[in-house]
Formats: sequence, C-alpha cells, structure tokens
Amino acid sequence: MLNKEERDKRTKAQIIMMDDLVPQNHILRLVDAVIDFDFIYDLVEDRYSQDVGSPSIDPVVFLKLPSIQYLCGIKSMRQTIKDVEVNIAYRWFLGLGMTYKIPHFTTVWKNYTRRFKGTDLFEQIFAEFLNQCIKAGAVDRGTIFVDGTHVKARANRKKSRRAVVKKAARYYEEALAEEIAIDREAHGKAPLKEKDPPDDHDPSDT
Repeated sequence: MLNKEERDKRTKAQIIMMDDLVPQNHILRLVDAVIDFDFIYDLVEDRYSQDVGSPSIDPVVFLKLPSIQYLCGIKSMRQTIKDVEVNIAYRWFLGLGMTYKIPHFTTVWKNYTRRFKGTDLFEQIFAEFLNQCIKAGAVDRGTIFVDGTHVKARANRKKSRRAVVKKAARYYEEALAEEIAIDREAHGKAPLKEKDPPDDHDPSDT
C-alpha cells in the first residue's frame, strides 16, 4: 500500500527528549561518558572576571567545539559552528537545547583572542582532552590525525605519544588562529598583534 506522510507534521509541536535522538554508539556519547570536562574551569578561572561584564560563553562549551571538529573530521571551526546549528548530537554534546542560539564564529574568535592567545592554555586543554580520549579508547591510541593525515604514536612509549598529542593540539590552535586572521582580513581589520609565545619546554623531554 502506498503511504504518503503528512508534510504538516513538520510544523506541529512535539515533546521529545534530545537524549533519545542521539544514537547510543555515537562517538560523542562515548567521549561524554569518559571525559570529565570540569578540569577546564580550574585552568581558565583566572582568565575570567567573577563580577564584571556580561556572561561569557561557557569555557567548556568553547573548548568542546574544537573537540567536535577533531572527532568528526570537520575542516574548519566556522563549518563546525554551522554544523552544530543543525546537528542534534553536536548540540547534545555541548549541553545546548534545540532553541539555544549557537555562538557566531566572531564570538568564538573573540573569546579565543581575549583569553587564550599568547598563552598555552588552549594547547594544554586540548592535549589533555586527547590524552583522556586515548586512555579511554575513544580515539585509537596508535593513530592521531593531523591535517588530514595520520601520525603513528608508539603505544609503548608515553613520551612519543605526548609529542604527537602536543603536535595535534598545536595544529588545531594554529588552524583556528589562521581562520581568525582570514576573517579579520575579509572584514578589513588589521591582523592581531603577536604576543611573546609561552615557554613550551617540557621537562619530561630532557
């Protein structure tokens, strides 16, 4: 029997749970189950005013965005934000409801430049995220993807794995910085002034 769905169902109000719409085997469910993102609040606390100015983007939401980009193979942060607008699993992972307005790309880069540029906080946080994912088995412990290619990390050598994770974290930070520069140029704005790079010497490398 030929069946035709009623198209007006699209405009009818429905009571649904976002949790029911995200597949149980989705990669973001696994990450959400094993990663405690609250460590981010302690790291960034001194970068935020406690009683001055308007409320900021939740730093956990801000740092989860590059996590989505990395895990789901999205080519840019701008595209990541566009995808979050229509992807239920991404919204679920960020803890944002269906009607919540997703931050614009310019809001994201302003948060990055004001709070993280010139520090190694972004790299610290993203590297910690990758390390926890690897330990939990959410990301293949032998392979980390960087710029569309993969770099082998020797599972039996923690130092080697740390180096590759650090490289991946730095790549994504540099990619975001490049997107910011392109956006500023497109809008006729001067490039951001470079700050002295943080000391990234790792005592364990000696």
